[in-house]
Amino acid sequence: MSAAVTAPEATPAGEDGKVILAARAITKVYGGTHALRGVDFDVREGQVAALIGENGAGKSTLMKILAGVETPTTGTILLDGEPVTFASPTDAVAHGVAIIHQELSLCPNLSVQDNIFLARETTNGVIVDRRGERAAVEALMARLEEPISPDTLVGDLSLGQQQLVEIARALSEETRVLIMDEPTSALSAAEVEVLFRVVRELTRDRVSVIFISHHLEECMQLADHAVILRDGAVVASHAVAGIDIAWIVRNMIGREQDELYSDLPGVPGEAVLEIEGLSVADPANPNRIVVDNVSITVHAGEVVGVYGLMGAGRTEMLETIAGRNKALGGQIRLGGRRIDGMSIGERIQAGLALAPEDRQRDGLIPTLSVARNMSLSSLPRITRHGLVSQRAERGLVAEQVVNTRVKTESQGALIGSLSGGNQQKVVVGKALMTQPKALVLDEPTRGIDVGAKADIFTLMATQARAGAAILFATSEVSEALNAADRVIVMARGHITGEFDPKNTTQEQILAASDVDQGV
Repeated sequence: MSAAVTAPEATPAGEDGKVILAARAITKVYGGTHALRGVDFDVREGQVAALIGENGAGKSTLMKILAGVETPTTGTILLDGEPVTFASPTDAVAHGVAIIHQELSLCPNLSVQDNIFLARETTNGVIVDRRGERAAVEALMARLEEPISPDTLVGDLSLGQQQLVEIARALSEETRVLIMDEPTSALSAAEVEVLFRVVRELTRDRVSVIFISHHLEECMQLADHAVILRDGAVVASHAVAGIDIAWIVRNMIGREQDELYSDLPGVPGEAVLEIEGLSVADPANPNRIVVDNVSITVHAGEVVGVYGLMGAGRTEMLETIAGRNKALGGQIRLGGRRIDGMSIGERIQAGLALAPEDRQRDGLIPTLSVARNMSLSSLPRITRHGLVSQRAERGLVAEQVVNTRVKTESQGALIGSLSGGNQQKVVVGKALMTQPKALVLDEPTRGIDVGAKADIFTLMATQARAGAAILFATSEVSEALNAADRVIVMARGHITGEFDPKNTTQEQILAASDVDQGV
């Protein structure tokens, strides 16, 4: 049942500054569902407003309305105090309102330059000014401190680099209000630092920024003001200088921060997943070694966290364990049986399941329903005489929907109709339906809110209690220390430390992950 919506908390500070863009009594109804309920929201000149809430709280819906992607059912948008209606995102951009969407909207078959100037090419009369566009792209990437060539195909870039291209595209427009929906979800710590510097430069130039992030520390660090949405309504609003993360969590989900992590079994059993001397080449550059002689053992009932910065080799290692990449050397055993020569499907049948980092590209098929996405890896369990048994599928999916706490209208709903957190739960549920002996998760909480994170951690702990071996990668130190029995740190393709979370500090984890550390 949804939490009760309380009256918004009064704001004692931070009301100074001219209101550039405002939402007044905005409601949005989809069928019988109220996505927004009478929302008031102010954007002040030269300030950063953090909009915070669980997946499904209404954040993205409100931002789509402000950016001209959606129209409100009722309510008014004010620009410089005057009512305005944005007929389209292009219309919003013409009025100075631009958005960086949570899910990337780039064309992988086009170059960085073509993506940044898509549908708004600069011309000298009738001829596209390719040289001018190129110079502009080079300046944008230099500003973001990312040496990406304008000619590079977007499909050849990493997820983090694609995110920076999306940001560069928004920065290339004449913007008064910049909406950033989860802009840091795929960025490294160094890239986040650069982005924050750029945001501060923008606010000094009187650009207003709406910042949405599930990384609450980022909101506290960057924003001037925080607004909390819950169940489509504003439930709290306060100047950031007068609040803390505990206040945000309490207003977001009605729980204290220390209740987000589940107790772990703490009594490991026999070895289940054994990685010995694993070496992996970069899939995009076979001459570069990204995982070098790595050995990890995960026992039954144990949760092992792998922490590392971007480029540490975590994803390449996990994808090799799952069979997506080919190992240069080493062995992978599951329950004492070698699986490194098996295909992905054979490894799933043997009892290994992977929840990938990029749910949109690698974990889900957007044209399929919730049920079909969740059952894809478990077809042998629901196939009768070569045909899928819809009855068996419905039963298993219904069980996992309850188990993973997926919020959906029905099993038949398109996966794209779900919030990011619920899509991620479907990805994890798909892995769990295979009844794995070893569950491998790559950044399982990327881009989801603290409530959905708590649900994911609970699922991991529950599987461990049932005897599964859990191996997960994370770029958040707090997750590594709170959600794991044991923490392994990687840097430059090597293991640089192994820690017991009970007597380890964040500083020790960060020191071991420093790319300048010796190995």
